[in-house]
Amino acid sequence: MNRGKVWGINGPVLTVHVDKGSNFFVGEMVEVSKKQGEVIALNPKSATVQVYESTAGLGAGEEVIGLGRPMSVCLRPGIVGKIFDGIMRPLEDNIQDIAWRVKILVREGQSIKPGEIFAEVQETPSIVFKAMLPPGMEGVVQSAVPNGKYYSNEGIIKINGQSVTLSQTWPIRQPRPVLKRRPPNRPLITGQRIIDSLFPIAKGGTSAIPGGFGTGKTMTQHQLAKHCDADLIIYIGCGERGNEMTEVLEDFAKLIDPRTNQPLLARTVLIANTSDMPVAAREASIYTGITIAEGYRDMGYHVAVMADSTSRWAEALRELSGRLEEIPAEEGYPAYLATRLSAFYGRGGYVENLNKTGGSITIVGAVSPQGADFSEPVTSHTKRFVRTFWALDKRLAHSRHYPAINWLQSYSGYLPDLENWYTKNISPNFLKYRSKIMYIMQEEHTLLEIAKLIGTDALSESQQKLLAIAKKIRLEFLQQNAYSIEDTYTSIEQQFEMMKEVLKDTDI
Repeated sequence: MNRGKVWGINGPVLTVHVDKGSNFFVGEMVEVSKKQGEVIALNPKSATVQVYESTAGLGAGEEVIGLGRPMSVCLRPGIVGKIFDGIMRPLEDNIQDIAWRVKILVREGQSIKPGEIFAEVQETPSIVFKAMLPPGMEGVVQSAVPNGKYYSNEGIIKINGQSVTLSQTWPIRQPRPVLKRRPPNRPLITGQRIIDSLFPIAKGGTSAIPGGFGTGKTMTQHQLAKHCDADLIIYIGCGERGNEMTEVLEDFAKLIDPRTNQPLLARTVLIANTSDMPVAAREASIYTGITIAEGYRDMGYHVAVMADSTSRWAEALRELSGRLEEIPAEEGYPAYLATRLSAFYGRGGYVENLNKTGGSITIVGAVSPQGADFSEPVTSHTKRFVRTFWALDKRLAHSRHYPAINWLQSYSGYLPDLENWYTKNISPNFLKYRSKIMYIMQEEHTLLEIAKLIGTDALSESQQKLLAIAKKIRLEFLQQNAYSIEDTYTSIEQQFEMMKEVLKDTDI
């Protein structure tokens, strides 16, 4: 076991003198006075450790004990419907391991490969947990328990003399393996008209929602989490206010999922690292969330990850980088900011799993640029790694137009991939109507600029008619009331009919 002693403390960053004969490794989990941390740098006789909790009360000479494993999460039944902190410790006091009713899917003497599902547990009314053989393990089932109730750490089957349980531990910074990636050719239906009809995102796609304070980033993500047709929602509150996470927890417990007729919380996992929690755990929280998502994706589920917000995560990265005295890049962020963002968004995708099932992870990241400046580093780097960009506009928000997505600044790169799906499942005219609406809204912008100079009356009759149609599109189609039972969700079929209705008087 590796050991050392605290020599220096700089916020959550510790300098540790390593005992003779100890060999810490980068990424190794450590314990310091019952607090958890991670080795992030090594020197010949010292190690740098970031602690995931407050270092108040720690002093020089405290013993540091290496745990011999990287920062990991335990993928087991009992995760869905619960709320955890950034390093997957439950924030509820009453969470206990219980005996689960297990259905065994394999028999003695059967060959089993990595990722193959050997047992099922009804985790919530909406989600069936599927216990899989860990990657890298395969063989013949030597024994299997009968159907019955078992704890998540009890042996269920035995392979090559090893007992395999319902749970499986995986390092959070290492992507889980897949068989191959599939093209993202089916949309994630959200029920939000401006998204589904104008700027759609595919299942397995990536998207950013940038916007200044008060433009509705969190509200938009709440709407997506409530209404999108993903099987599971992972909501990561990264550095946001505590009352926002409380609102998510309360709302999701009350709402009924129309697909399953069960509470929405029965298909949601909440990762909460609010602004008053330790900064190091905030940096780890998005990796914790995406690893949980990969676990359920491997079971064959379509998972949507809501990261709110990646700007707060980047600020945590900047703070830790500053304490490590690394050379800063743009606006003080570390030079590896783009690499970390790329690695995070790169873990999304539509895949074929090791067990031949199909699953996906769709990532929607909120970005909070200071002063709504989309040229700042986090927003500009994020644009490089996402294919859908929903730009929130402060002027629309101030005029009470929600969702405040600016149709001139936003875009979706998934339209060519989704064309066949829309043609086959909705109508060959769907994308044609979408193009007409986009043309009208772009023309409206140009005409309004002209009208500011010469007045509306100077415009031709056809131009004034176009402005009237554009206003109708804005008020009746693009604007949507999240608090109205009738208007909060619109099916994709209804959206097509609405587009047809608002365009019926046009000859464009």
